[in-house]
Amino acid sequence: MTVTVDKQLTGRPRRGGGREGRARRGAEPLGPVLSIERRLPTYDPFSPEQIDAIERHADWILDEIGVEFRGDREALDLFRAAGARVEGERVRFEPGLARELCSTAPSRFDMVGRDGRQVPIGDHHVVLLPAYGPPFVTDLDRGRRYATLEDFENIVKMTWSTPWLHHSGGTVCEPVDVPVNKRHLDMTYAHLRWSAKPFMGSVTAPDRAEDSIAMARIVHGAETMETTCVIQGNINVNSPLVWDDVMSGALKAYARANQGCVISPFIIGGAMGPVTVPALCAQAHAEAMTGIALGQLVRPGSPMVYGNFLTTMNLKSGAPTFGTAESTLATYVIGQLARRLGLPLRCGAHYTASKVADGQAMSESADAMAAGILAGTNYVIHAAGWLEGGLSFGYEKFVMDLDRCAMLHKQLGGLTVDEEQLATDAYREAGPGTAYLSTAHTMRHYATANHESVLADTNSFEQWADEGGLDTAQRANGMWKRMLADYEPPPIHDGVDRELRAFIDERKRSMPDRWY
Repeated sequence: MTVTVDKQLTGRPRRGGGREGRARRGAEPLGPVLSIERRLPTYDPFSPEQIDAIERHADWILDEIGVEFRGDREALDLFRAAGARVEGERVRFEPGLARELCSTAPSRFDMVGRDGRQVPIGDHHVVLLPAYGPPFVTDLDRGRRYATLEDFENIVKMTWSTPWLHHSGGTVCEPVDVPVNKRHLDMTYAHLRWSAKPFMGSVTAPDRAEDSIAMARIVHGAETMETTCVIQGNINVNSPLVWDDVMSGALKAYARANQGCVISPFIIGGAMGPVTVPALCAQAHAEAMTGIALGQLVRPGSPMVYGNFLTTMNLKSGAPTFGTAESTLATYVIGQLARRLGLPLRCGAHYTASKVADGQAMSESADAMAAGILAGTNYVIHAAGWLEGGLSFGYEKFVMDLDRCAMLHKQLGGLTVDEEQLATDAYREAGPGTAYLSTAHTMRHYATANHESVLADTNSFEQWADEGGLDTAQRANGMWKRMLADYEPPPIHDGVDRELRAFIDERKRSMPDRWY
């Protein structure tokens, strides 16, 4: 059997194999898809009174308990000057102050890729990114293993090749074959060289954030970056209620350069916060606001995303759980809180605790992503490839998630209700008791009327068996291999590439290897 790849995954037509009718209908390559344009309303299940109570509790946490900024004297001085109460490293805010400090962050901004594409963040747009942070990768051929730089580059290349992810991501996996203090240089180069989509830089140390920004300047120019967001940092709070100088330092570096920050409290109920959903949401809101506030104090108007990573755990084993009823409810709350702040929202993803791309993986992923979409997410990290609670990137899971991402583009586009869509001429042509397959209306619309999954097999049992009896993961295995085989790098100016490589070489020579 010849494995085929549909343009729905790559933006290019299928090659070889069966389903030729679909191949012909998808013969024209897709152009860049910059985001999903949401035409469906968000889901706001909780009353204004309930959200008021959670906001008040967030203010109470910030006023009575406070947040610690450890090892960052500049942050403490900025908050003190802005009216917060600072005692040692503890910062407390009068009710309403944190929200007021967030008010200068833009409600929508554009990120610009190396090829000039403008990816909108906020409003009615939804931007999808690959998985972030796993130290392991897995596929059907070699199983689970530590990630390498080759894996990192593979993921960047596949992300560039698909229209259904709009952003190159950040630490798409952790390349453990490169020293810890130098791998950020290779990762940033991979995003800049093997993709032209917007991307995230390093946040594991302030100087690594500065290196990432400096490399972006080589490509985009210092003047452009004064007014344009081309790179972001994914900034995690050390929940509960602690900022260390690594994260706050990276946050300040990106904000000072007028580049983006995604402020993402990472809270597992019962571990980094109470077990009850309203309390967790209030804590997440408080933590996110303090990070956004710090960014705005460093540079008012610098672009921010109100992020959230809030889930539950098995209270018997301590293992994180995903796609649960409680985490879904929390996602809806966070969506309503973000809209009150008027900021772009990061939530939802294809999350799963499953170790392999199986039924558990896809059911948990579908539930977690659906909650984020309904909650009004604008920005989805982990839209493709997440396995094992984020410990592994799955090559097959990446392709399976892409198939769902493609479907979301159609679903969130909603319906157009007009004369053509109501098919009046088809009823007149066919009349009672006649099939509609040959009507002129069907001929006009058959190629685009229904979203067709690349992975789902709808053939008869006999056809499926004759084609090898492959399950979804096996079909996905062939597809990611074809994506890499068909990969075409975006062009880059030779002089820019040489300058990037020279910067990397100089920085690597300036420090000894560190593996921890």
